[in-house]
Amino acid sequence: MKISLLISTYNWPEALEVCLKSVLNQKVQPFEILIADDGSKSSTKDIVDSYKKLSKIPIVHVWHEDQGFELAKIRNKAIAQAQGDYIVQIDGDLILHPYFISDHKDFAKPNSFVRASRIYIDSDLSKEKLNNKNININPFSKGITNFFSSFRIPLLWKKFETNYKNSGDERWEIHGCNMAFWRKDAIEVNGYNEDFKGWGPEDKEFVARLLNAGKEKRFLKMGGLVFHIHHPVNNKENLKKNEIIFDNTKKNGTSWCDHGIDQYL
Repeated sequence: MKISLLISTYNWPEALEVCLKSVLNQKVQPFEILIADDGSKSSTKDIVDSYKKLSKIPIVHVWHEDQGFELAKIRNKAIAQAQGDYIVQIDGDLILHPYFISDHKDFAKPNSFVRASRIYIDSDLSKEKLNNKNININPFSKGITNFFSSFRIPLLWKKFETNYKNSGDERWEIHGCNMAFWRKDAIEVNGYNEDFKGWGPEDKEFVARLLNAGKEKRFLKMGGLVFHIHHPVNNKENLKKNEIIFDNTKKNGTSWCDHGIDQYL
């Protein structure tokens, strides 16, 4: 199984550098790294180019012009270019546990997609990590905000796999910053819906269509750990319009979107 690690980013090269440093520290490396760049300035390209020289695996910088928040579109473009079978998707403001890729690889299963956890770190610890480019972090680090979720315990994976946060409205819940799915399954539902403009919930709507297409949602709890660097909350001015799209997908049981990944394949 070839894993394509998809990293979304926008104009925060300092965080992306720490994230990439933690990628190169993985016990198991992905097949390739795809940087889904939603229109960042040249400083982000500089970081990507520097890590291309350091990395033994391919790093592909997928960039488009800044036309506002178009996360769905840039993720589609990156998935379309992916050479791997399995997409592990994160954001560029994360520090990855050294066994992050290994855990996702071991947990992968056909005809399913995976939600995994993010552990928040407070602003003080975040500043220290960014200033020192320090990727060392553990459950006992001062500034961890969800202590119990930050332990890696593979023996408990089965306990949470299908019965944790997987009923009622929670079945649609996902962290777009830490999820995994088969590339062919994403293409089957036409990827992300590019009718979404601005922040959220494009990831939940994507998940809804995967569920409507018969894919199983599984939760990787206490594995595939990521530590989320603190930042201000995104602008949510288009949220109501985006939620209407999401609600229609749930109500109508649709598994296909009209404006998706097919235009890039």
